[in-house]
Amino acid sequence: MELNDANLQTLTEFLRKTLDPDPTVRRPAEKFLESVEGNQNYPLLLLTLLEKSQDNVIRVCAAVTFKNYIKRNWRIEDEPNKVSDPDRTAIKANIVNLMLSSPEQIQKQLSDAISIIGREDFPQKWPDLLTEMVTRFRSGDFHIINGVLRTAHSLFKRYRHEFKSNELWSEIKLVLDTFALPLTELFKATIELCQTHATDVNALKVLFSSLTLISKLFYSLNFQDLPEFFEDNMETWMTNFHGLLTLDNKLLQTDLVSNAIQFLASVCERPHYKHLFEDQNTLTSICEKVIVPNMEFRSADEEAFEDNSEEYIRRDLEGSDIDTRRRAACDLVRGLCKFFEGPVTAIFSGYVNSMLGEYAKNPGENWKHKDAAIYLVTSLASKAQTQKHGITQANELVNLNEFFVNHILSDLKSPNVNEFPVLKADAIKYVMIFRSQLPKEQLLQAVPLLISHLQAESTVEHTYAAHALERLFTMRGPSNTTLITPAEMAPFTEQLLNNLFKSLALPGSAENEYIMKAIMRSFSLLQEAIVPYIPTLIGQLTHKLLLVSKNPSKPHFNHYLFESLCLSVRITCKANPATVSSFEEALFPVFTEILQNDVQEFLPYVFQVMSLLLEIHSNSIPSSYMALFPHLLQPALWERTGNIPPLVRLLQAYLEKGGATIAASAADKIPGLLGVFQKLIASKANDHQGFYLLNSIIEHMPPESITQYRKQIFILLFQRLQSSKTTKFIKSFLVFVNLYSVKYGAIALQEIFDSIQPKMFGMVLEKIIIPEVQKVSGPVEKKICAVGITKVLTECPAMMDTEYTKLWTPLLQALIGLFELPEDDSIPDDEHFIDIEDTPGYQTAFSQLAFAGKKEHDPIGDAVGNPKILLAQSLHKLSTACPGRVPSMLSTSLNAEALQYLQGYLQAATVQLV
Repeated sequence: MELNDANLQTLTEFLRKTLDPDPTVRRPAEKFLESVEGNQNYPLLLLTLLEKSQDNVIRVCAAVTFKNYIKRNWRIEDEPNKVSDPDRTAIKANIVNLMLSSPEQIQKQLSDAISIIGREDFPQKWPDLLTEMVTRFRSGDFHIINGVLRTAHSLFKRYRHEFKSNELWSEIKLVLDTFALPLTELFKATIELCQTHATDVNALKVLFSSLTLISKLFYSLNFQDLPEFFEDNMETWMTNFHGLLTLDNKLLQTDLVSNAIQFLASVCERPHYKHLFEDQNTLTSICEKVIVPNMEFRSADEEAFEDNSEEYIRRDLEGSDIDTRRRAACDLVRGLCKFFEGPVTAIFSGYVNSMLGEYAKNPGENWKHKDAAIYLVTSLASKAQTQKHGITQANELVNLNEFFVNHILSDLKSPNVNEFPVLKADAIKYVMIFRSQLPKEQLLQAVPLLISHLQAESTVEHTYAAHALERLFTMRGPSNTTLITPAEMAPFTEQLLNNLFKSLALPGSAENEYIMKAIMRSFSLLQEAIVPYIPTLIGQLTHKLLLVSKNPSKPHFNHYLFESLCLSVRITCKANPATVSSFEEALFPVFTEILQNDVQEFLPYVFQVMSLLLEIHSNSIPSSYMALFPHLLQPALWERTGNIPPLVRLLQAYLEKGGATIAASAADKIPGLLGVFQKLIASKANDHQGFYLLNSIIEHMPPESITQYRKQIFILLFQRLQSSKTTKFIKSFLVFVNLYSVKYGAIALQEIFDSIQPKMFGMVLEKIIIPEVQKVSGPVEKKICAVGITKVLTECPAMMDTEYTKLWTPLLQALIGLFELPEDDSIPDDEHFIDIEDTPGYQTAFSQLAFAGKKEHDPIGDAVGNPKILLAQSLHKLSTACPGRVPSMLSTSLNAEALQYLQGYLQAATVQLV
């Protein structure tokens, strides 16, 4: 694509169409852009548009498209590199300047793009990035300075989450050598400017946004605990931040305050800064002047609670990046409690009692006092926490059960549905957070109360109720069964299901992911108790699926919706497999619409549910599935990585239930399947999926239907072995070769190798099977290899009386090693596995449905119980056919330890060698 006006005009038109709400206009435009993004100059055309277009909407759209393009394509996997080297060079040469000269909306997108590129290329392939950024601090223009700070923040915030390593520390040291001094100087200068412009609200807004970013950077660069770089300045940073936080709080931006508090929280947890907090006056000042004022439920929180509940929930439940003052204050309490638990608990106990006293005097006026008291208790009591269990370690100085009985239960029981929704949400959250610390009888007392809160008008309240129930239903008791049993839920089952589904009809909750997750978890807990309700519920779920498929926008909601469908199918069909047809009647019309409209986000889910349904059938394929089969082989479907695992599984289900039907139905089906196999094994990321498909073809297709293709299959595998031999490929190849031996016999295996090239069978044994079989992992895979190798040893005449005979004992030794030695999980130094990273935007990523899970299939089944016994019996049979040969081969070249193991197998099988 040339950089010319015509291409810029075309690109503008297609970008505009991607903003159209009508999917018939939007989707073709998105597909066109997807089809041209591999062309050279495509990203440069986008950069030109975002810089020079007269239409601001197009500029922003080009910026977002560019960022997503970088996100998808900058990292080079084994797929074709879609960003040409000249484009990479041009992007890195221009993007920083372009970002700093763009308006803020575009600046943010380009800043994100720089951080994505930086993650891959900095520092080795982009060594001048930092110096280019640091020189801009001297510009004095805070639009430019904030652009640099924002980019640096997005680049360095990963240091908070990465594991310690020499490589990481070397990178951070490089950053600090260049960045620490200029950042400290900028911080001091910005603080001084705040004092100079103390009465200029507009100037302060800009300066405070700079201080916010500086404190975020400081937090990231300090996270890995390399104290020597900031040690000398720590007193200065501490004094300035503490001073800032005791100013009139109303003047300060929330994110500046929260970041400054987060800074104090991170410092007070470090043993080498403990002395900065030991003075009782300092502790009291931080508790009274920093923590308590920032625990208050502010008017902005109240507005969000009532009018922007989704954002409120995201902040409160998920701890999203937009940290609130409260969250920061809670973190500071926890940080201080690490070394000063006694004094801090004593200071705050007085405040909690005082706040609760104020509330008791006048609940209508003073409800915010109780809210702050609950937050303080929660912060004080929480020492260690996990997503799965809530608080796992609590401050022993706080009596959580007593607080629950005296102050929480009353709000859970409150009969007035719409009174004090914030306190009710607090009460629900208390149960959720401290579920592992409260006795079971309190939790059982809470369950029906939580179910009633599902009908609250307040979105936050009914969402928290759904989330609390979902968390309670995952809790495990002493014997690893669910803590709350289906029997204990029996009195509430109908009300629970009714209220959950009704809550999806409440304003603002049509696609509430917490409610859908609670539906999924309720089905999972209640199991067969839901069967009587399924005819009604499946109609509601499919109707919801039809609605959301028009414009999928809530990935988590959609995921839990499909999980709930899988559970409905699994639980009902377990009790009565014949009901599978009623599920197909309900689901297929919606699935057909999703497939026809190519709703990319949902295809991987649809394929998984269809696999689950088809696997329930006895050995036949209904005609409705056969009609779809040719469409599943279309190349376009296999271009999207997210479709590959579920499509392979679906094809495996087709082969398992009707290999003969497929072979008989049309001659083009088998070449179509083999075409898919050929595409998959060419990719390092997907070759194992190609082998899954190939193994199913070998196992389930009538042997004569694939005779003409067998040799070509082996040739393709050898070509891949020569061009790119990875451990993963070898392991899959070994399983396939041995499955072939099991299915068609060892003679057929030897003959097909030798038909490709004379003596190739010996080469494969010597160079691949004998040295590599120890790498095979998984019980079924090991069993296949054991049975396959046993057949080669005992049912292949060429192994006994040709030049292959010299490999007989080494092969037996390798098989005994497979049985007795630990798995060889070493990987060559030059080989790094391909991580199939979730592609940005969930539309093409594969989302595995837990409740569509496939049982592990054993192609050998009960025919062989213990492969060691099979080996002993087969060797006995071989030795009777050629007396004296087997014992002499064993005594001359099998090592003593292996021979000892073999004697044990023979004894266990009660046979001996002749």
